[in-house]
Amino acid sequence: MNSYSLDYIDDLYVQYVRDPSSVSDTWRQYFEQFLVVSNKSSFTKNGEVTAASPAADGATAPLDRRGSSGNEATDQAIWMSRIQDRVNQLVREYRVRGHLAAKLDPLGILKSDSPELSPQLYGISDQDLERPLDSTALENVSGSTLHAILTKLQNTYCRSIGAQFMHIDNRNIRDWLQKRMETTENRLELSHQVQRRIYARLADASIFEEFVRRKFVGAKTFSLEGAESLIPMLDLALEKAGQHQVKEVVMGMAHRGRLNVMANILKKRAMNIFWSFDDPDPELSRGGGDVRYHLGYSSDWITATGDKIHISLCFNPSHLEYVNTVALGRCRCKQDYRKDTKRSEVMTILIHGDAAFAGEGVVQETLNLSELEGYRTGGTLHIVINNQVGFTTEPRQGRSTTYATDIAKMLQIPIFHVNGEDPEAVAQVVSLAMDFRKEFHRDVVIDLYAYRRWGHNEGDEPRFTQPRMYAEIDRRASVREQYLNRLVEIGEISVEEGEEIQKKRTEKLESEFEASKNEPFVPDTQTLAANWSVYYGGLEPSEVTDTTVDQAKLSELLDSLTRLPEGFAANKKLKRPMALRREMAQGKKPLDWASAEAAAFATLLTEGYPIRMTGQDVQRGTFSHRHAVLHDTKNGETYMPLANLSPDQASVELYNSPLSEAGVLGFEYGYSLDRPDGLCAWEAQFGDFWNCAQVIVDQFIASAEDKWNRLSGLVMLLPHGFEGQGPEHCSARIERFLAMSAEHNIQVVQPTTPAQLFHLLRRQVLRKWRKPLILLSPKSLLRHPLVVSPIEEVAGGQFHKILGDDQIPLATCKRLLICTGKIYYDLLETREAREIKDVAIMRIEQLYPLQAETLTAALEGLPAGTDIRWVQDEPTNMGAWPYIKLNFGDMVAEKYKFSVVSRDESASPSTGSMAAHKIEQAELIDAAFADR
Repeated sequence: MNSYSLDYIDDLYVQYVRDPSSVSDTWRQYFEQFLVVSNKSSFTKNGEVTAASPAADGATAPLDRRGSSGNEATDQAIWMSRIQDRVNQLVREYRVRGHLAAKLDPLGILKSDSPELSPQLYGISDQDLERPLDSTALENVSGSTLHAILTKLQNTYCRSIGAQFMHIDNRNIRDWLQKRMETTENRLELSHQVQRRIYARLADASIFEEFVRRKFVGAKTFSLEGAESLIPMLDLALEKAGQHQVKEVVMGMAHRGRLNVMANILKKRAMNIFWSFDDPDPELSRGGGDVRYHLGYSSDWITATGDKIHISLCFNPSHLEYVNTVALGRCRCKQDYRKDTKRSEVMTILIHGDAAFAGEGVVQETLNLSELEGYRTGGTLHIVINNQVGFTTEPRQGRSTTYATDIAKMLQIPIFHVNGEDPEAVAQVVSLAMDFRKEFHRDVVIDLYAYRRWGHNEGDEPRFTQPRMYAEIDRRASVREQYLNRLVEIGEISVEEGEEIQKKRTEKLESEFEASKNEPFVPDTQTLAANWSVYYGGLEPSEVTDTTVDQAKLSELLDSLTRLPEGFAANKKLKRPMALRREMAQGKKPLDWASAEAAAFATLLTEGYPIRMTGQDVQRGTFSHRHAVLHDTKNGETYMPLANLSPDQASVELYNSPLSEAGVLGFEYGYSLDRPDGLCAWEAQFGDFWNCAQVIVDQFIASAEDKWNRLSGLVMLLPHGFEGQGPEHCSARIERFLAMSAEHNIQVVQPTTPAQLFHLLRRQVLRKWRKPLILLSPKSLLRHPLVVSPIEEVAGGQFHKILGDDQIPLATCKRLLICTGKIYYDLLETREAREIKDVAIMRIEQLYPLQAETLTAALEGLPAGTDIRWVQDEPTNMGAWPYIKLNFGDMVAEKYKFSVVSRDESASPSTGSMAAHKIEQAELIDAAFADR
């Protein structure tokens, strides 16, 4: 169907009106039905048909296509029949493409047009625009003439707001948005009070930036100037949030405008911000801390009606968008704490940059989490500060899409573009966005078109690369000045009142500046408060944490994990492992790896400690070992034994994650920041998959305590072990974790027995020392016959950082092999097969933190001069050897012969050939025992 088809149908209809017998039976029946519908729906007045129908004999007055039949009602009916579909199409085009004609760019450089909005394209003349029009059939658009309807649509979709929403499949959502926008023409009727409030917030924003630039010449602030409308936007969003009964807001943003947001939204004292420029006590930050525009902050916002909202601005490194899922994880955890199952009492506001929103893949990961059960937070407000440039890169060089926000069209949500120099349009958009979030519990995006008055930072010269843009910027007054002029013009405020508002704000900043020079410096730290008050970081405590459990209780819990609801049809392959676990519960068989993990989870849950674990295959386990969530083979229903241990147990969540590492690991890290009293874990499908999330590890997990004094007890389970599965499926890259280990910032542990795993997991929760745990977990060892522990050792033991040899005493051995992880069992099996009696094997289970005195104590009794060999699967330049040699090599070499047995150094972790792997592994084991 195209415009030619419509012309053809028009011609047929005119023929039908003149002589019904002149068209085919099919078309005659169609037109008869059309007239009946038209007469019933569109052309009635006081219940009577007003349009002329064909006479009883079928005769009508002749009608020229461009002329008149002589009967006004008939003319109207024919015109409406010809024009109806075209008008509907034009109305739809305004809803679909109106944003392309909207005046979004405050600089006027971005020229936009949409020829699809021209009435002439649809054969509609100027005369047609002024015809009386009954619009009840035009999809709820009202207006007496087509001209009136189009004026309303232009005002709604083509002024300072561009709306993208017609990609949403749900008709109810589209209708809701149409009604909200078209009935008001996308413009709020603002009260005098709200207009003054908007102006005051613009004054707050611009005067802060001007003051800081004047007082701290040349300092980096990543100014908000050019996008000052962000501050009234956030102000109005928080006011709406209060009306919606939101109690907490978690915010994530990069550095652009961050200081301004802290000062004017989170109400951080300007004195404290000014101190960060002066850096009055550098000794406090030696080797740590972070720059001022990466720091987080929290405070309480009191709305105009007296409601209190707690705001938490997440700390964020320069990796821009990676804070997104960290903030979402915090939001989800806060909701869980409140038992906010409707996801309505806590919300997230994410502030993005246009170049980063389009360019960074973690944005897609963030959006993809929004509607997933394990990650849903009830809708995030996304605000894109659209500078229309990324550092020096223009949009045409930085994205392949029309808008920076086009990636958000992957979701069934609206995207609103708004001119940042129209504060009242900003007010309308944020009000509409917040109401949408409340109504539909979905994300919503606001693309705030603005500009960057200065360069990427205050020391940058943007005119080198954007001369045309900055020539226009240089000519522009600030949005504050423009809005003041408008309010003065319409009589809402006087020039004197505007100047008084500016004066008071400047005086307040001057007062804070003087205080920063005269008052003693006090670090403004807010961390480790509230639910973190009983937890601590720093160096690892020396005392041993009691992780034992009553054996009878442990047996009972293990047994309960094998009991299924009556009638539940579990996969028949699970019968044997269930039966074996019952025997383990009875003490008839030692516990395997999966049972020890399940036992650790069960004991923690029944002691009141919640558990959350996510990853790509965590419910079943990548290696089919966990089976924490069972599936009924007949109806597909699921059952989680861990969730059915006792009526008063803590909550347990195990979610299979999307195929994402960076986003999901960031989410779980964020969750752990607000859940110190439970076990929060992320499991990689294979150990090295965390490579895809290295920013989260480097910039958050490993360094957060040093930079921001933030603690986390997150557990990362990373399957590790050289078993011939190729480079990407063998190594969790231990060397990278050990290279970033310092100041007891993380724990790097590779347990080799189920009992060790059991006590390690319990220790992670029970002791108050909170550090991320990098748990190098096994693959082949999951079912290795030697990797078992008696129930007595599981119930009554403890975690050991080093496991000595319980068969060959150090005092009588001629060689000591020290290793970590799976290779221990390769060495042990070889020693037994060759009946070697003078080589002891020691396992280092906790690689970091590992104190020299701990290793010295483990070596006590070993005769001086004994040959000690560090044995590892990994190449010499990888694995734990570089760390061991650097930190303990000199100490060991002073008393013993110390060397390494490993694969040759390599650029890749391993061979891709199973046959080659077996050859290398045999040579490696032979070298460990050679020349005794």
